[in-house]
Amino acid sequence: MKKLKVLIIDDESPAREIIKLFMKDFSDFEVVGEAENGFEGLRKIKELNPDLIFLDIQMPKLTGFELLELLDDAPKVIFSTAYDEYALKAFEHHAIDYLLKPYNRSRFSEAIKAALDQAHQSNQSNTSLLETYQEEPAYQVVVKDGSKINIIPVEEIIRIAAQDDYAEIVTAKGKFLKKQTMSHFEKILDGNLFIRVHRSSIVKVAEIKSIDKYGKETHMASLRNGEEVLVSATGYAKLKSSLGW
Repeated sequence: MKKLKVLIIDDESPAREIIKLFMKDFSDFEVVGEAENGFEGLRKIKELNPDLIFLDIQMPKLTGFELLELLDDAPKVIFSTAYDEYALKAFEHHAIDYLLKPYNRSRFSEAIKAALDQAHQSNQSNTSLLETYQEEPAYQVVVKDGSKINIIPVEEIIRIAAQDDYAEIVTAKGKFLKKQTMSHFEKILDGNLFIRVHRSSIVKVAEIKSIDKYGKETHMASLRNGEEVLVSATGYAKLKSSLGW
């Protein structure tokens, strides 16, 4: 039987060493590489095409979840994380397993056996995993543009607009397309700072200069950058509530 390729992505060297040590007990798997940050992990996933990745969540610049967002076809994932159980409950039914640091050899074996059980199944989607994990508002959005990766701080976002299967993120520095739903952004952005004013538009409240009546049940918001955004009746009600009108 062909061995299953394993990649370890964790910014802590001792954590990577523990996984490599425990993996020696399993002849069905082969550790083909390791990475100490999300960007290196992304490169090695493309280079090595692993069947399974051990993935930390909190890493500098690019988190484990942001890394997964950048992959068109993600490998199987076992999280190796220091997050508490409240955060883990959001995704424990979607990833193969999670390992809460520090973990022992017995707990590690359970995760590997679960991975082996899924080895011949099609790769599971991480969409629900990505969309359910949001204990706190996002502080940045990661966008892939060809081989370039743009990291956009949330405070730089002016508005987001639906563009077919993509979302157009507008900032003062330019516009960026990300293959993601508007509902996703509505969940991850701070609802006190960003309002979904229309089914196809999310706007940063502080960027609204004025709001005028536009139709029988609609309004038009003028933004500080000169753009205009249509506001639905539902969106207008949200704005009124947010602004205390």
